[in-house]
Amino acid sequence: MTSIGFIGTENSHTDHFIRFLNAEARHPGFRAAALAGGASERNDKLSAGGELDIVDAPEDLIGKVDAAIISTRDGALHREQAEPLLRAGMPVLVDKPLATSVEDAQAIIAAGQESGSVLLSSSALRFLPQIAEVSEGGTESLRQLSLIGPADPDSPYSGLFFYGIHHVEAALEIVGNPTVEPGSVQVHLSRHGDTTVALTRIAGVEVSFTFVVPGDGVRVPFYAVATRTDSVTARELVLGPDYNAPSVARFVDAISGGSSPMSAAELLSPIVVLSAIADALANE
Repeated sequence: MTSIGFIGTENSHTDHFIRFLNAEARHPGFRAAALAGGASERNDKLSAGGELDIVDAPEDLIGKVDAAIISTRDGALHREQAEPLLRAGMPVLVDKPLATSVEDAQAIIAAGQESGSVLLSSSALRFLPQIAEVSEGGTESLRQLSLIGPADPDSPYSGLFFYGIHHVEAALEIVGNPTVEPGSVQVHLSRHGDTTVALTRIAGVEVSFTFVVPGDGVRVPFYAVATRTDSVTARELVLGPDYNAPSVARFVDAISGGSSPMSAAELLSPIVVLSAIADALANE
């Protein structure tokens, strides 16, 4: 039995992960076993009367579980939480974003490479069927791509990184997951009230990101629009109740040896793009 520990249990994604693994037993041989963060009302509830152990610090999971999932809302904390586990050889799934700086992302990736640990991190939008539909036709005829959705540059969880990572990872999935080198992304930015628009060029495709701050009970849907030489494809990107299931399935499969872990380029490129946008915003 492969046991999995959780860090960042304040995030509702942890409820999903525990449901998939324990209540619904979707992955035989894998179970949620421990929660980091110490005793709290939240952890007591998640532990379901003692089914999951509670430890204080992320490092306390080492030797207690076989793998870990980090769901801490603020990605700026992911490096300090992930590095000790990866260095100890533990497989780690870092819920989006991997990090909030290129330097931190590179350090997390390096820790995984040094120990040979499985390391995954991805937005749930990558796995949506609508992304596959927008991707039909490939990139040869793709001239312009627009990703629209909710994100707040002033979010307490490292600004655009909390939700803007969804826009960026969806775009990279559609354009074929190219390697984006640090320092290579130029951004033309405009911000008017609750809306920020970033224009970039990725793998030869003009890509625009529109981030709209959610209001009181109001949130713009995620949307992707691909313009090709012979067509325009527009799809709303709809997250169902099991939108986190593909991430867990890929993690379990990678641990089991059924699929290859993500490459360093796949992990780093989204952070390179979003960091460039965040920097442009900070220097506005």
